[in-house]
Amino acid sequence: MDIQTSVQQYLKTKPATLVDFPFDNVTEVYKVKGKMFALLGSGKDHLKAPDNSTPYFLNLKCDPDEALMLRDIFPAIIAGYHMNKKHWNTVILDGSIPQGEIERMIDNSFDLVVSKMTKKDQASILLHL
Repeated sequence: MDIQTSVQQYLKTKPATLVDFPFDNVTEVYKVKGKMFALLGSGKDHLKAPDNSTPYFLNLKCDPDEALMLRDIFPAIIAGYHMNKKHWNTVILDGSIPQGEIERMIDNSFDLVVSKMTKKDQASILLHL
């Protein structure tokens, strides 16, 4: 299974998650209760892997301090492309970041978005965890 497919499958396991296509018919926006926590798109020409290929990329919400730390550790993590650079990272899915770390970042993004919701919405999501 390729990394894009495994990321898509993992994103869909998050409770109350829906996939939307507000930009085009390729870029997937993952939302929980209407709030975006991930965006999966094709790198095309604007995001290049170290080998100059154009892999998929994943935008994830992140704690600002952790966002900076992750950018220092992984060359394939950059400030959020077309996002608030303080609160979002772009993960270039070039195979250089372990799957477990990608899943941890997805979990953190999901949890950050859920933590800003009403207690009622949080409770309805936590029932499924």
